[in-house]
Amino acid sequence: MWDVDGVLANLDHAYFRLLTEHPNYKDKYKGLKREDLPAALPISPKFGSLELTTHPTLGKQLNEDFCHNSGNIYFDRPLYPHAAEVLTDLNKRGYTQLTMSSGFDAQTKKKMIQDALRGLDFVHIEVVEHAKKSLSGSRAMIGEKEQRIIECLAKYNLKPEETILVDDRIFNCETALKIGMHAARCTPGFTLPTPPGLKFDAEVKNVSEFRDWLLNNTTMG
Repeated sequence: MWDVDGVLANLDHAYFRLLTEHPNYKDKYKGLKREDLPAALPISPKFGSLELTTHPTLGKQLNEDFCHNSGNIYFDRPLYPHAAEVLTDLNKRGYTQLTMSSGFDAQTKKKMIQDALRGLDFVHIEVVEHAKKSLSGSRAMIGEKEQRIIECLAKYNLKPEETILVDDRIFNCETALKIGMHAARCTPGFTLPTPPGLKFDAEVKNVSEFRDWLLNNTTMG
C-alpha cells in the first residue's frame, strides 16, 4: 500500500511552486530557495514531513488555495526517480499494489494520481473525501485514517499481517502498525527523523531502497 504524496510523487515540488508562484504568496516568498522550504513550512513532529497547515499564520489559507485555487500547481507532483520502474518491477513479481489518499475533492485527487501514474494501470487507486467525514463528527484524523485502511484491506481481501504501508508521514506509519500491518517509512523529500522509541519495519530514503529491502527481507519478500 503506497502513499502517493511524498513517497511516489514529489509533493514538496508543488508546495514550492505554490509559495513562489501563487499571486497570494509570491511576493512574500520572492527569492525563496528550494532547500529552504522547511523554514517556510515548519515540519511538525506529528507528521514528520512538509504540510501546508503547519505554517504558523497562513496554514488554513495555504491549504485552501492549494486545493482549490492553484490551477495546475495542484497537479504538478512529478514522480520521484525510479518510482515507475519500481512499481512495474513489483507488479511483475506478483505484488498487489494500491494507493490510498484523501482530499477535499475525491474526483480531483483521483485525477491527479491517475495523471501521475499514467501507464501504471495495475496500481489500484483509492481516494476518500476526508472533509465530509471529518466535518460530520469529532473523530480524530488518526482514527479516520485507521478506519480507511481497514476498509481498504477488506475491499481487496488483504490480510493486515501480509500488507505493508510505505509512507513518509509518521502518524500514518504508526496507524498501520496499530492495526497489525507492516510499515516502512520512506523519506525522499523534506522530513524529520523518526523519533527515538518509534520503530518501523524499515526506514528507507527512496522507493528503490524500499524495493531492495523488500526483496531481501525473508518476512515480507
